[in-house]
Amino acid sequence: MIPKYLPIFNDKKHKHIILTSGRAGTKSSFAAIKTDYQIVADPHSSVVVLRKHHNKLRKTVYKEMLRGLNRLQIPKNRFHITKSPMEITYKKYKTTIYFSGSDGIDDTKGIIDEEKPIKLVVLDELTEFFDDGDGADELANIEATFVRGNKAGFQMIYLYNPPKNPNAPVNLWCKEMEKRPDCIHVHTDYRDVPVDWLGQDLIDSAEIMKQTDIKMYRWTWLGEAVGVDELIYYMFSDRHRQKAEADRRYDRIYIGGDYGQQNATTFQAFGLDTYRKKFPGLAEYYYSGRESGKQKSPSEYAADLVDFMDELHKQYENRVFYIFLDPSAKGLAEEIRRATRNLDYTVFMRDAENEVALGISRVQKALVFEIMSISPHQEKAIEEFGTYEYDKKSIEKGKEVPIKEKDHAMDAIRYAVMGAWDRIKYWLPIEEAEEV
Repeated sequence: MIPKYLPIFNDKKHKHIILTSGRAGTKSSFAAIKTDYQIVADPHSSVVVLRKHHNKLRKTVYKEMLRGLNRLQIPKNRFHITKSPMEITYKKYKTTIYFSGSDGIDDTKGIIDEEKPIKLVVLDELTEFFDDGDGADELANIEATFVRGNKAGFQMIYLYNPPKNPNAPVNLWCKEMEKRPDCIHVHTDYRDVPVDWLGQDLIDSAEIMKQTDIKMYRWTWLGEAVGVDELIYYMFSDRHRQKAEADRRYDRIYIGGDYGQQNATTFQAFGLDTYRKKFPGLAEYYYSGRESGKQKSPSEYAADLVDFMDELHKQYENRVFYIFLDPSAKGLAEEIRRATRNLDYTVFMRDAENEVALGISRVQKALVFEIMSISPHQEKAIEEFGTYEYDKKSIEKGKEVPIKEKDHAMDAIRYAVMGAWDRIKYWLPIEEAEEV
């Protein structure tokens, strides 16, 4: 483990240990080694490792604890390791690491080990307990559940990467906890870790972001709560405005579509350039019945979309279109299916993934690393990039909620990026691809 963690490895003074970091701060590695060592070194101690949601346990903390055994160089045949239920038991002492989610109050109540008291509780991705749970109240209930039966030595370790917003509930909770004499907070970042542990590629990824977006670098890599810009895509600039090459050919074109009956309907088209590893904007369709004074029916929008695709197909000679449509626009989706049955190219329809925060994060990364560009023909998109903001009151409350005004192109572009992400992510520096 890194030197910064050595003073707390055998710390018995503090009941609460908060570990925060930027990316690659190795807090998860430390927690795994500490957890594994606990059941090997103390014959009267078991451990509970919690995440908010059950479905994230196996690929994260469970796998990390198995890595911890390798780092401690303890043969796995000394443990009884099961996946259902997820448990790691040290055969010599019958001490166990239990893994659980905290989706409901009953999830943790059944874990109490009468013979080997729970002396350590590890809570991973602590932010989820505040975003999806009851926050400090839930943590207090977890502590009350497991502290019973312990005469001394009970500890809780909390791990998370600080949200960007200083007002985020988990950040405020941490500040309050720091005031307690039984709590210690240790923050690390990749600069605390030997380069040969991380590899030069990871260092290069951090340096690239440092050069392109210092604020994103400070949050992502240094783990600083840098504050939230009201302007969501503050990194969008003239360097992202690039006219698509007229003689370029694309095998696939991705279209994000946002539909409105009273509000605007827009289709934003992007080419998948696997050779240059780029996602260039090609063209835009935008129609507002409110502004024009004439509403269009779903069948009319479907016909307009076919005309829009015909022009793109003629210019770029693509064989396939992927359309990622506003998932609430079921009527329009059906009309598009009818209108695209007999064309000279293939059209695949998909419901767009509508996880707003995740989608915004992915668009930001595509902009920061200049994978995505916007054509001058996408006039409404360019206009909205300059005005798309978070609600100020939501930022003050620790949540980032976009203002739902003049955001139709932003929604459509987010749908397109989400739809193409399984390909785009491989063009990011490796650490960025793994993160989102």
